[in-house]
Amino acid sequence: MKFTIPRAIRRAMRLARAGARRSSARAMQRAIGATMIRTTLESLSTLQAMTPGKPTVARKHRKPPAKARHKAASRAGAKVDRRLSAVVKQLRAARSSLPARMLLDRFPTHSRPPPIPRGAQYLDRTHRGRAGTRNFKLFLPAGQSQGPKGLILMLHGCSQNPDDFATGTDMNAVAQRHGLAVAWPEQTRDHNGASCWNWFAPVNQARGKGEPAILAGLTRALMREFGLDRQAVFVAGLSAGGAMAVIVAETYPDVFSAVGVHSGLARGAASDVMSALSAMRSGGTPGAARARRPAAAGSRAPARRIVFHGDADSAVHPSNAPQIVLAAVGPRTPARVTPAEAAGRSYLRTEYALPDGTVDVELWQVAGAGHAWSGGKAGGSFTDSRGPDASAEMVRFFLARSR
Repeated sequence: MKFTIPRAIRRAMRLARAGARRSSARAMQRAIGATMIRTTLESLSTLQAMTPGKPTVARKHRKPPAKARHKAASRAGAKVDRRLSAVVKQLRAARSSLPARMLLDRFPTHSRPPPIPRGAQYLDRTHRGRAGTRNFKLFLPAGQSQGPKGLILMLHGCSQNPDDFATGTDMNAVAQRHGLAVAWPEQTRDHNGASCWNWFAPVNQARGKGEPAILAGLTRALMREFGLDRQAVFVAGLSAGGAMAVIVAETYPDVFSAVGVHSGLARGAASDVMSALSAMRSGGTPGAARARRPAAAGSRAPARRIVFHGDADSAVHPSNAPQIVLAAVGPRTPARVTPAEAAGRSYLRTEYALPDGTVDVELWQVAGAGHAWSGGKAGGSFTDSRGPDASAEMVRFFLARSR
């Protein structure tokens, strides 16, 4: 069968619906690669057409002197270099023209470990449970002889890894100030072609199976190790990690008391790759968010939530943030809406309160911010040094109720 880009994309979608995630990712990569190759071939054709020259005629001639041959080779090498340079520029242009959410070839590099406060620890760990296995990094704060006072589970976005995410968010430094431990689970290319959490798959949107069960099991093991209860345990994430953070908070309210979501999506916003891309491009449907209203396990109250999103986000549409809020507040109206400015960016902070006055939901909409962690560090990917400090504000929100 003749290969075409639309056919390859349709095949990737069929494989995704059938649950063949790796095959689907490879097919999508092939389609994207074909787009870039086609652009490159067109560029080469253009370059060839632009290169002056006369048709050659076979004829006998004497071998030129060595000095002349050297000059000719130098000129030919320069032409090749110029052509290669133009091709590289064309490849970069083709890559930049593709939506960020479609760049499945952007995989994590070997990041340097993040800065660690003196006396603190940053350990390599592995969790093994019935639902599955994940490697993770564990930050333990200095000066806590009785153990950490709480725990934050941090879920990275696509094409990131724990070290990169820890560096960009600087969450370890914030946790150190409050005596908190931080767990950084790793999603690799073995789990998803772009190292994303598979938030869009139905198997990963329910309690007791899939990635939510793995993450809940990892968290419970650390709770037992450090003697922590639910009021001191939180989860946060960026992009695909933010979407998964919403899911684990809603499906395991007996484990997590609060969730922080940055540039994420509501649970149920998608059910396969196609609907995921649609939700990222234009936002999930309000009906899906309402249908996924969090159900407490036993007598547990739903996890409180704080949501950040830039209004210039081109990877995950900003309308997804209100859908995450809607799933928690229902018909309630805001208690406070506060416009403000921090580190060169204005933002709108919307708070929702329970009857006793406790703020259980906050929405931070940051003007001019893209798909990046607000107030982050330049050493990590997908960060914006401008705007409110999302890490500090999330921890402030987490601890407001746990003290």
